[in-house]
Amino acid sequence: MISPYTIHVPDERLAAIRTKIAAYDWSQLSDAGGWSAGVGIEDLKRLVRYWLDDYDWRRTEARLNRLPNFHTTIEAEGIHFLHKRGDGSKPPILLLHGWPGSFIEFEHLIDPLAADGHDVIVPSLPGFAFSKPISCVVGPRRIAELMHGLMARLFGETRFFVQGGDWGGHIASWMAYLRPEAMAGFHVNMASIHAEDAVPTTAEEKDVAARRNAILRWETGYNLEQETRPQTLGVALADSPVGTAGWILEKFGKWADLPKRADGSPDLWARFSEEALLTNIMLYLGPSAVVTSTWIYHGKRLEGSDRFPAGTRVLVPMGIAAFPDPVFLPTLRSFAEKTYDVVHYSQMAAGGHFAAFEEPELMLADLRTFVATIPGDRR
Repeated sequence: MISPYTIHVPDERLAAIRTKIAAYDWSQLSDAGGWSAGVGIEDLKRLVRYWLDDYDWRRTEARLNRLPNFHTTIEAEGIHFLHKRGDGSKPPILLLHGWPGSFIEFEHLIDPLAADGHDVIVPSLPGFAFSKPISCVVGPRRIAELMHGLMARLFGETRFFVQGGDWGGHIASWMAYLRPEAMAGFHVNMASIHAEDAVPTTAEEKDVAARRNAILRWETGYNLEQETRPQTLGVALADSPVGTAGWILEKFGKWADLPKRADGSPDLWARFSEEALLTNIMLYLGPSAVVTSTWIYHGKRLEGSDRFPAGTRVLVPMGIAAFPDPVFLPTLRSFAEKTYDVVHYSQMAAGGHFAAFEEPELMLADLRTFVATIPGDRR
């Protein structure tokens, strides 16, 4: 069954969040200097001041409820999703977010894609936002199966497109691997999963791999913690809205394509408003999804779904938008082609890890170009 869904965070929950924000003891935080050792304290304080003085969740909630929200259950897991109807002249498109993002990353793509003729589906991943509670730890392979279930419920055997970044790209890749016949094509802005035996061979591929690995040694401590000990981390995050905000804000500061200040720290406010960042954070805090949203990392570990088996060739047509992500450096076309049928590859001029959020017009244009490359008999 598919039901309309109304977003509503209880007053008691909002009051508890606000009380903890107001009571946060800033005197415990020493400042190592800007963003040199993690989230910038002054930027976090600026966000929290806006949170207390200006942010109105009820106003945001009313705006989100003007979107076409729905809920269904797929294999015992409750899934929240947006469904904007097109005229049916083009295949449906499934848009998939990652962590620490949310369905609002795609807000500015929904109406234009629907106007093109697509039905547009934007779920909250299981364990995120309003797709909770979930029955158990789930990883990207399992979520790919659930997303196929969602699309089959909505559209039967009609082929569809998928776009994803971060976990969304990972899940899209697993969807193409598991049920290639169901998909017209998939478009990603993070191609992070490949066949186990795919290794860099050219000088350029080896250079990118070496630079990426050097960056990731500094930037992926969060991944190991969420992959191996999400429950312990969850004890802290669930009790501290400011702690959760700091945990998430750091990723926007380090992963987005941002100008740098004189001290080398990211200028968050050149790209993001306090309103937008807090709405994304509140989609973790309001529905109490902070803990279960990290389980996808643990699920990946348990599934072993960070690689495809050796010799894998994913034959669903693939498009890659290579945005200049400063941490997860874009995968070269030549390397992606060791695993995938890459029919479209674009070097994007601007935009980082949260590409649809940072540069929606660029993302929309590239996604449209990719869709146009897929022949009619594939759709």
